[in-house]
Amino acid sequence: MSDDQGDPGHCHRHGSGHEHDEGGRENVHSAGLRDAIAEIFRPHSHDAADSLDTALEASERGLRAVKISFAALMVTGLLQVLAILVTGSVALLADTIHNFSDGLTAIPLFIAFRLSRRPPTRRYTYGYRRAEDLAGIFVLAMITLSAVIAAYEAIQRLIHPQPLTNIGWLFAAGLIGFAGNELVALYRIRIGRQIGSAALEADGYHARTDGFTSIAVSLGAVGAWLGFERADPIVGLAISIAIFAVLRGAARQVFHRLMDAVDPEIVDSIEHTAAHVDGVQRVGTVQARWVGHRLAASIAVVVDEDLSVREGHDVAEAVRHDLLHSVRHLDHIDVHVDPCGHHGGDPHVGARHH
Repeated sequence: MSDDQGDPGHCHRHGSGHEHDEGGRENVHSAGLRDAIAEIFRPHSHDAADSLDTALEASERGLRAVKISFAALMVTGLLQVLAILVTGSVALLADTIHNFSDGLTAIPLFIAFRLSRRPPTRRYTYGYRRAEDLAGIFVLAMITLSAVIAAYEAIQRLIHPQPLTNIGWLFAAGLIGFAGNELVALYRIRIGRQIGSAALEADGYHARTDGFTSIAVSLGAVGAWLGFERADPIVGLAISIAIFAVLRGAARQVFHRLMDAVDPEIVDSIEHTAAHVDGVQRVGTVQARWVGHRLAASIAVVVDEDLSVREGHDVAEAVRHDLLHSVRHLDHIDVHVDPCGHHGGDPHVGARHH
């Protein structure tokens, strides 16, 4: 452990009472049953009661979310195909092809969640959970492609307007596409946040951009019904700008994961929990990072140097136990024990020059 933890200082044995601020944020998890739609919209807490899901359970939930959302997008696309046969709309055809291709982003996510279940090896000592971050990059690429295609098609239609037929069916098909994509978006974003998967959450935002392009078809149909031919491309161009705005937020989230960034509240929670374990005098360096949809962390704690090796180890295990049960998504924690140093001498002198 690095020597930036400060001077060990004097020793004292104590229980769970500390000078540390016991203030913290608590989120109250709402109770009660909701119907399926309300459940999608309902916010979920991040309190300790929700932290007991294992890495395997989280991966299973991710796989289930990918499968369900993929099926929903395929059903949405098939309904739009039926509308294409009735309306002959080129705009709807482009939107349907777009929705089918974007639904295929479920494939790299499916592969990533399957890989994350594999155990570590001598080469991949942390396992394969980073595959989710790679899938997140693929999702970002698809969102970018969606925005570019939407903008290109809108500009082309501005230059070369196309008449629309069977406007009522076209309007309904756009609404179907929007509803299907938005429900998938809400579901993916919710599950992604619950299990800590940035890639799945980003793909939820991707589905939302697809819904925007679908609603543009309906708005264009309204404009055409009112006699304004260029309504469809103008709305499409505005939607492409909105997609770029969504891309910005999704890219930031995936970038943070690739750079091992975590919410500072996670570090605060780790420090607060460890500081109130019996036998811990102070908390030193805390590091945490996401590995796929799970957290891995390391922490240094200062204990009485007169403790035996076994007693010091027991304190470390108590810290590990409390953290695993209180910090959401955490399933790996390394605890380094430092002596308080009241007998004099620097416990890190051997490695200080490094």
